[in-house]
Amino acid sequence: MLTKWESEQRIIRLQQGLRATGIDGALIIYPIDIYYFSGTRQNATLWIPADGNPLLLVRKSYSRAVKESLIEDTRSFPSSKEFPALFGDAVRKVGLTFDIIPVQQYNYYTKLLPGREFVDISGINRDIRSVKSDWELEQMRRSGRRLCGIFEQVPEFLRPGMRELDLAAEFECRLRKAGSEGYVRMRAFNQELFMGLAVSSSAGQPGFFDGAVTGGGLSNASPHGATIDEIRPNTPILIDYTGVFNGYIVDMTRMFVIGSLSAELRHAFATALAIQRQVAERLKPGVVCEELFLSSLAMAEEAGLAQYYMGAPGENARFVGHGTGLELDELPVLAQGFKSPLRAGQTIAIEPKFVIPGQGVIGIENTFVVSDGGGVKLTDLADDIVSL
Repeated sequence: MLTKWESEQRIIRLQQGLRATGIDGALIIYPIDIYYFSGTRQNATLWIPADGNPLLLVRKSYSRAVKESLIEDTRSFPSSKEFPALFGDAVRKVGLTFDIIPVQQYNYYTKLLPGREFVDISGINRDIRSVKSDWELEQMRRSGRRLCGIFEQVPEFLRPGMRELDLAAEFECRLRKAGSEGYVRMRAFNQELFMGLAVSSSAGQPGFFDGAVTGGGLSNASPHGATIDEIRPNTPILIDYTGVFNGYIVDMTRMFVIGSLSAELRHAFATALAIQRQVAERLKPGVVCEELFLSSLAMAEEAGLAQYYMGAPGENARFVGHGTGLELDELPVLAQGFKSPLRAGQTIAIEPKFVIPGQGVIGIENTFVVSDGGGVKLTDLADDIVSL
């Protein structure tokens, strides 16, 4: 569980960001942000002043929050009449995470605290969360080891005649038994994911998901992941799953085939490995995120595969890596237009993939830590295609 020292250091960093921008305090209402700073994910609101001690106001469950919270002043959420008295007249500028807060909640708090200016602290919050402490990195190393353990078992249960759904269900069952929590939290609006996906013949179907591979899913209401299609011989099988342990997410993909793959698919896979290797070697502090994506795209172009890179032709995603941690879509993003430099301790899933119509989908994904020596792999399992 989260330690008191971790909680305090996170709060200190947020307070430094608030003071640097002239904000008097932050109202944190999004559950995983509350957990990040307080150690409890109960239904609550966290007030972190720019100076002074934080206050956690709990709606439900108060009894559990008291046991879990690392915030010394943890109390029940007050009535609407009592709430304004918790904030002195000196509090004029209040930070909220506009990237995730519903309009209804924004209106609620602006009515509770009239006369204040509400400003966006999404960037400050996400920047703090992007750099992982040693404690967080250990959580992610553990998640990586456990997820790799399930991938190692795939040859035990992958069989000819299986449906994509059968493969997904078996993988997910074993992942859950290993203790994966299943919550794949995503911050982006309109994105959702059920643990991961195991796809083969349906893998190339485009869809809403902001990534290279979506899969057909089981209905128009759930258009992501495995279908009931049978897995065919000599067709690439892409298994892309998250492991979520103690809240921390790692993301990885491995390729399987019953039989063998065409020369074009093997060429695409070799290109994906080369892209991953080059990007991982350059995961060093100071390297600009956009440059890594553009160099990966240049490699795909040189291999004659640019039109298939990171999505079906015409629907290509414009990134090759994404931050991960308590959420699957954390900062930074190795994407076109993302010009921020990397920082040591950031954790990034690199996922070069190719969607080739009529052939299938192929690629690789691993989660790495940015370090002075380049990316350190957290999902430490051989990248080879497994042929059965």
